[in-house]
Amino acid sequence: MAVKSEQAQHTNLRIIDFFAGCGGLSLGFQNAGFEIVAAFDKWEPAVQIYKKNFAHEIHSCDLGSLDDYKYFLSFKPDIIIGGPPCQDFSSAGKRNEDLGRGDLSITFAKIIAFVKPKWFVMENVDRYQKSKKYSQIKKIFKDNGYGLTESVINAAFCGVPQSRKRYFCIGELNGVDNALTTYINANLSSEPTTIRQYLGNSLGIEYYYRHPRSYERRAIFSIDEPSPTIRGVNRPVPKTYKLHPGDAAPVTPALRSLTTIERSYIQTFPSYFTFDEQNQSKTDLEQMIGNAVPVKLAEFVAKCLLGYLKDNSELNVKQMQSTQLELCLQV
Repeated sequence: MAVKSEQAQHTNLRIIDFFAGCGGLSLGFQNAGFEIVAAFDKWEPAVQIYKKNFAHEIHSCDLGSLDDYKYFLSFKPDIIIGGPPCQDFSSAGKRNEDLGRGDLSITFAKIIAFVKPKWFVMENVDRYQKSKKYSQIKKIFKDNGYGLTESVINAAFCGVPQSRKRYFCIGELNGVDNALTTYINANLSSEPTTIRQYLGNSLGIEYYYRHPRSYERRAIFSIDEPSPTIRGVNRPVPKTYKLHPGDAAPVTPALRSLTTIERSYIQTFPSYFTFDEQNQSKTDLEQMIGNAVPVKLAEFVAKCLLGYLKDNSELNVKQMQSTQLELCLQV
């Protein structure tokens, strides 16, 4: 069953989503009122989950292998959104941007330069700005006339019960730089969202285990704080685990890691979103959930864009009215 928007469509702007995964970015923009007309991804497990949750089509496509982007013109997109694979830049990955996946952000920029949508939104890990690929894509965007708003946003201040910093680049064709910075800063909450604030006591636990990248880091967390970043790895409590000084509670028989679906809730996927656990491997599901853009973070960015569009639309109307008045006075 396709996921319905949480509110009625109230824009006429058409969106296509590249590197869509299971649909976190799509769902966030759809919930804000935008129309997603198509999505693209090449990882078949994620494509199958996307198909079960959206009415529009997702195309199984290796964007990095394409030489001709004319096909995308047929969708007449006003906005292109996407989160090119971030593993080559991520602190959780090998931090080697020459492994190949980093080139997909260049592909994204080239598609933008060819299609020339009025807007684009690109998401990546917070350290993306330190990469060599970053300077290349920024040059492509600027050479093609885009004003850029760049911001590293912590999802915990956008209604997501998770500390997850992500880089966003929002481009406007023939626009100015930093046009949306004020909207982003004004809409961030003053306090981070905790798991209890978002999910109440529905998990039935006070503490949980989240496997650390290194045992020099804490691994036991309280639901009265934001979750650490949801990653593609989810493991049970090791029998040999030694308590870290920063752990929120001692190890007890009741201590457990979050389930796959609970982790999707931390990523703010709604309970009615279908992950098809019977036909998908746990490993694939954990990976696609960990890779996803949190739905509420995507919705936050979409609403900031809507606010900017609304204010500038009203400004354009006032300018037209003022011009008409001047003409009338001259007659």
